Amino acid sequence: MSKELGYVLITPYTLRKSRTGGVLGRLLSTTGLDLVAARMFGPSPELVTRYAELIRSSPDVWPEIRELLPDYIRREFAPTADGQVHRVLMLLFEGENAIRKLRDAIGGFEDSIESADTIRGTYGDYIKAHDGSVTYFEPAVLAAPTREFAKESLRLWADFSESDGGVLENAIRLADDKDVQKTLVIIKPDNFTFPNSRPGNIMDIFSRSGLRLIGAKLLRMSLAEALEFYGPVQPVLRDKLGGIAVKRAQCVLAEEFGFDMPDSVSKALAETLGPAFGDHQFFSIMNFMTGQWAPDVHGDEVNDEGKVRCMTLVYAGENAVEKIRNILGPTDPSKAAPGSVRREFGTDIMVNAAHASDSPENALREIGIVKVQQDTITRWYEQYYK
Repeated sequence: MSKELGYVLITPYTLRKSRTGGVLGRLLSTTGLDLVAARMFGPSPELVTRYAELIRSSPDVWPEIRELLPDYIRREFAPTADGQVHRVLMLLFEGENAIRKLRDAIGGFEDSIESADTIRGTYGDYIKAHDGSVTYFEPAVLAAPTREFAKESLRLWADFSESDGGVLENAIRLADDKDVQKTLVIIKPDNFTFPNSRPGNIMDIFSRSGLRLIGAKLLRMSLAEALEFYGPVQPVLRDKLGGIAVKRAQCVLAEEFGFDMPDSVSKALAETLGPAFGDHQFFSIMNFMTGQWAPDVHGDEVNDEGKVRCMTLVYAGENAVEKIRNILGPTDPSKAAPGSVRREFGTDIMVNAAHASDSPENALREIGIVKVQQDTITRWYEQYYK
């Protein structure tokens, strides 16, 4: 059976309540689908109106919801009177029977009444009075009931992806804050080796920060991006690891041959073996982040998408850099505090679950390198439907 492209929209309410990680973890672990794109939207009045009308006019939508849902979207998705936008996170999933699998994982609108085995059963609400009227409605997430509806919805959101999506500078509850910092988080490739709940679980831990998620992008980092991103680390590795390489060589020489290395040889090794060892470690980092060994890639191929996935997230709020790094933990997971991201999910100094910017200035530099603002929704729509 051929693959399908399905979408999930995480509502402003779910984002405000920091339930995004729980939703993502459930989607990944229960559907087995591949997450292929993520983008934050601040829907404009026009996008809100057109999406509400698309639902109202679609025979694929359950009749009772066909009247209820458009009003909800107009009320909850539209900007405030002073122009602050509400955040809506779009996730794209690819795989066989993607639309049905997403629908089954999300559940029906009435699941919240009597079920907790679906996303709506856990995070949504659909409350009726004794006379049958709906008194409270929060769907938590939205998805397409059919392939045709998915196509029409994705075409609409792709049309507005450039204008309404990206890193939201005017997200609600942030626009008036003078001391807002932005910081970048990268959920690293080891969390995406197979569909599992780890990316969502990591987002859940970061939600303790009280910061706002204002940008997201699924990234296959190119070697060119990795070189620019990690380039400042290379001279540090060459310098720092030179001594380590020489000490290891001295130990091997002493153990194998019972021979102490002369100072002149040690110095020569530090000048030759040290930088080579540092470069090897640098290329190993790039290989981990891109799935490619840099010395084997030449010419324009360095600009091609990498072979592995990671997820970039932009958080904003007061003292964002320090808050995120405290939750992340030190580079070495064995030295991280219990409950931190790296202690919970890291393996070693390189395979340590996630990256976070170490200063507001570096955050802006890194956000620009990985192009969180870049639209990837349109490309996926065109790949499937054009």
